[in-house]
Amino acid sequence: MVDPLPEMSTEQSDPRFSQIDRLPTEQIARLMNAADAAVPVAVAVAIPAISAAIDAIANQMAAGGRLLYVGAGTSGRLAVLDASECPPTFGTDPSLVQGIIAGGPDALTRSVEGAEDDADAGAATMAELEVGPLDSVVGISASGRAPFVLGAVTEAGRRGALTVGLSCNSDSPLSAAAAHAIEVVVGAEVVTGSTRLKAGTAQKLVLNMISTISMVRLGRTYGNRMIEVSAMNSKLADRAARMVGDITGADLDTARKALDEAGGQAKVAVVMIQHGLDAGGARARLEEHGERLGDALEKVNGT
Repeated sequence: MVDPLPEMSTEQSDPRFSQIDRLPTEQIARLMNAADAAVPVAVAVAIPAISAAIDAIANQMAAGGRLLYVGAGTSGRLAVLDASECPPTFGTDPSLVQGIIAGGPDALTRSVEGAEDDADAGAATMAELEVGPLDSVVGISASGRAPFVLGAVTEAGRRGALTVGLSCNSDSPLSAAAAHAIEVVVGAEVVTGSTRLKAGTAQKLVLNMISTISMVRLGRTYGNRMIEVSAMNSKLADRAARMVGDITGADLDTARKALDEAGGQAKVAVVMIQHGLDAGGARARLEEHGERLGDALEKVNGT
């Protein structure tokens, strides 16, 4: 059997970078910057596939499902990073968006021998998490052939979950295993085979789109504002107060007072100010309108 690894674009050696060890630092930096500029272009080509996957994911989440990212090595670390940003940015429960890395938490800071190659472990992780038909599982692998990721995506599909494969090579096994294939072909790396570079940047850009747009579709922003943010530290408290003031037209003292009464929840404070409600009444109105601030304000204003 011929090893397919050397055939992959992410494993090719680019002659433009063959002498980087002999170049001055600024020239290497300019070469890397020029190489990185090709990444958004490659992502743009994949936007139709990305958009279709996001719409499917958002529908699953609206019905009560979770979003689970699965990766190994750099891809796994990016998975954990994107998932960990959702609670502070969008006020989600940590269980709603989860990042899973082959080898577990230890693999976040060091290589875990053989973890990426264990397809059975990937499948077992889906079983442990009781993945089901409402869930969405996004497998992430630059090569598109990491056994742990393939095992997880295959098992998730068998359990009826929505599956997405994000890779940086064409016609990969991951694309074949997933219901939605996202292929962002970025080509050879500056350092041959170091897919933490262009491939990693491409994956991060796509994950930004998946999590952010899904949350927008779920009503967890108001316009482009992070309305679900909770004022849990001084920076966030100041940001929330300015946001509440901008939306309602209230002065900062009024915004801060409402935020304090709302337990730091910005959207509750907005409804309190706009409609003269206490925190309990504001929460009830938001619940009545599916926690969507825009719907709550518009429907109330229309009565």
